[in-house]
Amino acid sequence: MRPIIVPRRRARAIASCMAAILLIGSCAQTARAQVSYSPEELDELAAPIALYPDPLLAQILTAATYPDQIPDAAAWADQHHYLTGDELARAIEVDHLPWDPSVQALLPFPSVLEMMASDMQWTIKLGDAVLSQHQDVMDALQRMRQKAWRYGYLRSNAQMIVSGGPYITIMPADPAVICVPAYDPLIVFAPPPPGFYVGAAIQFGFAVRIGSVFRPWGWGATRILWDRREVIVNNVRWDRVWTNRANYIHPYPHVVRYEPRRIIERHRLVGRTFREREDARMGHVVREVHRRR
Repeated sequence: MRPIIVPRRRARAIASCMAAILLIGSCAQTARAQVSYSPEELDELAAPIALYPDPLLAQILTAATYPDQIPDAAAWADQHHYLTGDELARAIEVDHLPWDPSVQALLPFPSVLEMMASDMQWTIKLGDAVLSQHQDVMDALQRMRQKAWRYGYLRSNAQMIVSGGPYITIMPADPAVICVPAYDPLIVFAPPPPGFYVGAAIQFGFAVRIGSVFRPWGWGATRILWDRREVIVNNVRWDRVWTNRANYIHPYPHVVRYEPRRIIERHRLVGRTFREREDARMGHVVREVHRRR
């Protein structure tokens, strides 16, 4: 069978047409209508994470703006959950993970990524709201915190320091240890029934030690300026919005950004057991059941 020879001029025309089709598809994706949620809808989006400590909350808000990367990151975090500290930080680097650093910052928290991946509709809506209604999202988070404070559920304890005042901040008692709260939004944002012990409504057993080794991903330099409604990541204001979402790059000077599908797996894959998942979800102390071979 003789090969089909396409004239050079015709080949250029075909290539131009294909490029135009791809460009039109890209523009259609970029130009989709900007979302707008009501205060009630924003309160519902904010409720599952409103009581998280400020540094973790900031990382979740930024990572949610990359929802397409969350499922793969959640799977990687689950299969490498037995790695911690320096070993985990090295694994993130040597495996050439392609996700945005804001998503990589949550890899030490497999339960958080699992929560986001298990309800992608919520994650997508949250990310869209952060991009299009950033200040409204911050207001919704404060409204929910004010409710939990007013009803007596949100108070300082051994794991976190809660400040009152016009803006409620939640900071880890130990800056190097991030405790992930477990609570039911239907309980902590509503008046307690008579005789209900409000002190048991929020559990803090699941904690992750975040040392200086995770500084490249912004830990230790990430916070929320509530009075200005700004999220500061790696000591720089997060400015990804709806209009620049296709090309925004936040500065992470010490994180290499690898191209997609560049993952180089160098570790054994061990998913968490049902017990480990439930302990994290319920806010209990997680006991690692796997052992190195």
